[in-house]
Amino acid sequence: MKIILFIVLLNIPLIGFGQSWTQQFGGFDRDYGSSVQQTSDGGYIIVGSSYNELNINNPNSDIYLIKTDVSGNELWTKRFGEQLGNMFDHDDGHSVQQTSDGGYIIVGRTNSFSNDFNVYLIKTDGNGDSTWTKTFGGTSYDDGYSVQQTSDSGYIIAGLGDYHLIKTDINGNSLWTKTFADGEVKCVQQTADGGYILAGMRYSSTSANGGTDIYLLKTDGNGNELWNKSFGGPDDDIGYSVQQTTDGGYIVVGSIEYSNLSYCNVYLIKTDGNGNELWNKTFGGVINSYGYSAKQTTDGGFIIAGKTRIQRVSSEDYDVYLIKTDGNGNEIWNKNIGTIYDDVGSSVQQTNDGGYIITGSKGYFSDPTDVYLIKTDGNGNVSSIFNIPPSSKRKLKKTVNILGKEIISDQNNLFIEIYDDGSSEKKLIIEN
Repeated sequence: MKIILFIVLLNIPLIGFGQSWTQQFGGFDRDYGSSVQQTSDGGYIIVGSSYNELNINNPNSDIYLIKTDVSGNELWTKRFGEQLGNMFDHDDGHSVQQTSDGGYIIVGRTNSFSNDFNVYLIKTDGNGDSTWTKTFGGTSYDDGYSVQQTSDSGYIIAGLGDYHLIKTDINGNSLWTKTFADGEVKCVQQTADGGYILAGMRYSSTSANGGTDIYLLKTDGNGNELWNKSFGGPDDDIGYSVQQTTDGGYIVVGSIEYSNLSYCNVYLIKTDGNGNELWNKTFGGVINSYGYSAKQTTDGGFIIAGKTRIQRVSSEDYDVYLIKTDGNGNEIWNKNIGTIYDDVGSSVQQTNDGGYIITGSKGYFSDPTDVYLIKTDGNGNVSSIFNIPPSSKRKLKKTVNILGKEIISDQNNLFIEIYDDGSSEKKLIIEN
């Protein structure tokens, strides 16, 4: 008779189950993540900016595109910029989305093609290689903040400058452009009726001190304005993100300022389908807190990402600020994620496992930053897994079955040996 022992598994997971983690990307200078989306393969696509500070007074920047696997491990990176060979050009990425062909669409800004900043639209294949690029703008400052593929396979772009709203065909050729109130459009989304919803800010006509209002604007499918709404107080308020909700209304997030109290708060606004306010909520207390991204979650509530001030090394230290609310905007929980320097959450999305993915920037001493990618579980927690090799002097404490009940090891039955150093081994003894 021959006894064969199979050791099936040897590892010691101490914390977590691989559902949450953090990753950093970048070099020795300043790198920022602006937008993140989970891709069809379960991984993530990130766009932002990477600065080269060889010239400290005028550092150049490239658009920085990063593809990761489901655990946030880098698969590839791409940079776009310096088209004219000028090492002091600026190219910055603000928004990215996976397209229906498996590639990616990116929008941002560039002055690599002229002396003026233009909206920069880049289409890549699934490996991040450029298939075409387009620029839009005039002689003033133009910037693209948000892009989305539309139902006709073209693209809608929102931003700042001569053209606040740009509609293109599938090849990036402009079909029409629209301008609206004096201000900035930070976010655009196609709505269920084929039109578009825009959020940003405009200069207030009623504020005595010349402040700005959160601005919500609805258009038809040709970009013609149907209605607009303003929200906020007498000071500087701005909207960064908008999404149509399942009830046909809209959720808007941004910041509201209280200049007399010297701080600002995250500002969340829910409207009906005509832009009429149903409720608003503020978060952050008596410290500076900003909301940059909000999405409706599968439970009907909302997830918000931004930053909140922390009293640590200096008066300007911030943590990533993650807030979960119910469907009425009531806070369920909030999390501060960060280190001892400035950390920012610029973009958030619920992932297919019920957790959340956030990108932004992670600060270090003397100003350098990395692109920061954070994966949390459904409660906003970040944990890690540590594998500790077993000690050579370990002693067996007990043997259990797969249900955890202590047993005496037997042939042809799976059992687990647990040792005094915390390690464990799954074993199977087979009679042959």
